[in-house]
Amino acid sequence: MNDFDNFTREHQVTWRRNNLKNQTPGEHNKVEYPFILPRAIWQEGLWQGIQAGSSQPLSTYLHENKIDHHTGVHNLRSSWTLCANLYFPFRQDMELIAGFLRQYVSPDIAEVTGIELEYAADSPHDPKTLLGEPEGSRGKNQTSPDVAFIFKSTDGSEGIVLTENKFVEHSFYPCSGRKPKYGNPDACRCLDFYAMYADKESQCYLLSWQADGRANRKYWDFIRISDEGKKLLKKCPAAVAGYQLFRQQALAEAFIHSGRFPQAVSCVAYDARNETLQRCLKSTGIDRIEDWGKLFNGKAQFKTFTHQQWVSWVEHNDTFGKWDGWISYVKKRYGY
Repeated sequence: MNDFDNFTREHQVTWRRNNLKNQTPGEHNKVEYPFILPRAIWQEGLWQGIQAGSSQPLSTYLHENKIDHHTGVHNLRSSWTLCANLYFPFRQDMELIAGFLRQYVSPDIAEVTGIELEYAADSPHDPKTLLGEPEGSRGKNQTSPDVAFIFKSTDGSEGIVLTENKFVEHSFYPCSGRKPKYGNPDACRCLDFYAMYADKESQCYLLSWQADGRANRKYWDFIRISDEGKKLLKKCPAAVAGYQLFRQQALAEAFIHSGRFPQAVSCVAYDARNETLQRCLKSTGIDRIEDWGKLFNGKAQFKTFTHQQWVSWVEHNDTFGKWDGWISYVKKRYGY
C-alpha cells in the first residue's frame, strides 16, 4: 500500500468522523471498513447540493437517464462519487467549466452545452454499433466515459470531451480479453507489440471474442499507432494497464469517423497525488499518462487535467461566490 492509499483511507475516516452522524462501518467483499458507508446511506457521501431533496438531485438524474452507478458508491474513496461531487453540480454553471476546458483541454471550446455522467450516444452511435460491444447500458457492460462534456467549438461545430475519472485507482486496468475465463488461448501474445500489431487479426483476441452471438470488438478499426508509438510500445497498449484508455480512444475516433461529433477528445481527470496511476503504463512503454496521446495517429486528441486544477479554477474564477459552499466541501472532503 502506497502513501497516497494510506492518506485517502485516513483522510476519509477523519472526514466521516467529523461530518457524518452514522459511524457504522460498511462492507466490501464481506469485510468491514470505516471509510465505507452502509450501502443504504451512500448519498451521505455526496455534496449536499446533489443529494436527494436538493435542487439538482443526482438520484433523479440517474433514474431519468437509466444510468447504473458503480457498485462501490458507498465507499468514501469511490472515484465515481468523486466524479459526481466535482463535475455533476456544474450542469448549473457550464460557462465556468467551459473556461476551464478552454484552458486545459482545447482553445477551440466556445461553450459547453452538456455535462453527462456515464455517457453513451443513441443508436447508431452507441457503443454496441460503433465498437461491437455486447448490449450494455450507461455505466454497465459497455464503454461509457465517466463524464462527458459536450461543447460547441469556435467554428460552430459540435464536439465532445470523453473523460475517464480517477481517484485512488492504480491503473486503467488490463484488457478483459486476456482473461482465461473468456477463452483466450494465449494471453502472452499481447505482450509483444510488434508481433501483435503486424497480425492483429490472429494475435488480438478482441477481434474473435464471441459475445451475444457476435464476433466482435471493433476498437482496432479506429486505432492507428503513430511512428513514435511504434518506437515506444513494448506490448499492446491495452494489455496490462491501459484497457479503459484504449477503448475511450477508440470511441473518440469512432465518433469522428461516424460523423456524430466532428471533434472529440479523450481525456483523463486524476488526482495529482496519485503517482502510481500516473506511472502505471511504464511497462507498456510510456513513462506517464500524459504521453498516452503520442501513441496514436488519428483525429481525436488526448488530454489530461487534475482535480486540483479544477478546484483551483473554480476558486479563482467564481466571481460572485456562488460556489463557496462547494469549494469548502471538496477541500475538506478530499484534501484539495
